[in-house]
Amino acid sequence: MPDQRDQASEVLEFWFVETRPHQWFAKEPAFDDLVQQRFLRLTRRAIAGDLDAWDAEPTGALALVLLLDQFPRQIWRDTAMAFAGDPQALALSQKAVELGWVAAESAQARRQFWLMPLMHSEDLTVQEAALPLFERFADPRTADFARRHRDVIARFGRFPHRNAALGRVSSAEELAFLQTPGSRF
Repeated sequence: MPDQRDQASEVLEFWFVETRPHQWFAKEPAFDDLVQQRFLRLTRRAIAGDLDAWDAEPTGALALVLLLDQFPRQIWRDTAMAFAGDPQALALSQKAVELGWVAAESAQARRQFWLMPLMHSEDLTVQEAALPLFERFADPRTADFARRHRDVIARFGRFPHRNAALGRVSSAEELAFLQTPGSRF
C-alpha cells in the first residue's frame, strides 16, 4: 500500500499536472468518471477522517483539501455527497491561511485551490473574509468568481443551485435566479 506522501503526491500530480484548468470546473462526465475511478476510495477515506494526519504539512494538507472539496464535486455531482467534505475542507483552508501555507505557496493554481473551500462556504462571514485572500492570492478571474459567490450568499444565505441535491425547497426568488445565465456554478 502506498504511503501517505506517495498518495498525497499522486493527488497533486493528477490535479495540477495531468489535468488542465478547463477540466477543473467543467461538467464533463468523462472527467468525473476519471476522478471517481482514480480517487473514490481515497476521497471516501478523507471524508471519513482516515487521512486527517495529512494536515500536518502543506503538501499533504493541500492534497486533502482537493480530496475533501474538489473531488467530491466530481465523484458525486448533483448529490448531497458532493458537499460532504466541505466542513473539513473549510477548516483546513482556514488553517492553511493562518499558518501561512497559502502565502508561502509559489504556484497561483495551488493557492487558488487552498482557498476554494472558502468560496464554497454558505457562511457570509467566511465569504467576506475570503475576498481579500482571493484578490491577493488568486488570478483576477477567480477573484471575480469569489465575489459572485459572496453576492449569492449575501442575497440568499445559501447557494440555490445546491437546493435540489440537498433536499431544500427553493423560494420563488431562487427559482427565478436559477433561470438566469451564469447562476449555476
